[in-house]
Amino acid sequence: MTAPPHETRPRNTGRALPDTQQGMRRRNLARVLHSVSAEGPLSRAGVAARIGLTRAAVSTLVDELIRAGLLEELGPERPARVGRPGSALTVSDRGPAGIGAEIGVDHLAVCAVDLRGAVRARAVRHGGNRGRAPGPVLEDLTALIHRVVAEAERAELWPAGLAVAVPGLVAGDGRTVVRAPNLDWLDTDLGGLLPADWPLTVDNEANFGALAELWLVDGTPRDFLHVSAEIGIGAAIVVDGDLLRGARGFAGELGHVPVRPDGPACACGGRGCLERYAGEEAVSRAAGVEPRGDTVRLLQERAEGGDEGVRAALRDAGTALGIALTGAVNLLDPETVVLGGALAGLSPWLLPSLEAELTGRTTGPACPVTVSGLGSEGPLLGAAHSVVRAVLDDPASVAGRS
Repeated sequence: MTAPPHETRPRNTGRALPDTQQGMRRRNLARVLHSVSAEGPLSRAGVAARIGLTRAAVSTLVDELIRAGLLEELGPERPARVGRPGSALTVSDRGPAGIGAEIGVDHLAVCAVDLRGAVRARAVRHGGNRGRAPGPVLEDLTALIHRVVAEAERAELWPAGLAVAVPGLVAGDGRTVVRAPNLDWLDTDLGGLLPADWPLTVDNEANFGALAELWLVDGTPRDFLHVSAEIGIGAAIVVDGDLLRGARGFAGELGHVPVRPDGPACACGGRGCLERYAGEEAVSRAAGVEPRGDTVRLLQERAEGGDEGVRAALRDAGTALGIALTGAVNLLDPETVVLGGALAGLSPWLLPSLEAELTGRTTGPACPVTVSGLGSEGPLLGAAHSVVRAVLDDPASVAGRS
């Protein structure tokens, strides 16, 4: 995967730097690193022109980033129109890496992404996690993390932090899973997952999926509603390029919006929730397909082969999704809705009924629905890239670490 189109100024990560000389230096380091990441290779003069600092100031900042192993020189750039060509700078493919992890209902996954945005190591464990106590699941995940970190270290990379995507509500501390109905977890602290000197972030998988869409997919607008549909169904709301989290950080629980209030009981305690009609297990049940590790692929094959039972189940799931999304679209007026997750692969049979519901129920013009090219990879990639972007936003925080 190519490097994400990073913005040329640091994204607000909630860690405001003080308005001191030291704070200014850290902000300028970030501006230089973001500029090279977004538009490199660039010469020092090219960076100076883009961020509005003097060449001397940029040269000092560049030298610091090179010493920290975050930038490297490629040699003279192509001859300029006048003057001596400068040395082209690029973001290093060694040094700090973002470690992303995902706890799914039926799998665990971990990857390492370098500062250029390339996935350098990856490990996956397939198998059900529903009903398993958190301890054994986290032990399995930790083993995958160590495997990925060891592979990354062989490529001269080291972990700048770990971000974990989970199918549930996460507390404001960024490490405690308050509730994950499809895992049957309550108040589970993931802080013991890794050594204390690793920064840890835990977030809802739909949030990370939406961030991956924003950062990695060209043309994604800055205002959209991202739907992550697998065994559970989550959503994330992006407004002006930032997540809308809500007062407690729990915004986006689309899967537990009731579409038929008198419908079947849901693991969340409600009845008739969207997940009971459009989640992966609900669709396979309605289609008469036994759930297994490759359920979505099996549904896709049968739908392509003309299996009317599967197609009818997918049409019904699309209808339920459309009903649930209508309220969100009417309330939020997003520029577009992005369908991600494993069910994105079933979009040819889901979208017609989904779009029909949106068209018939929304008050304004029809909201377009697009399908994520990242599919089920979104949450994992979003998690890893969130660590990378934290380094780009504050490179001084990792300088000197190894």
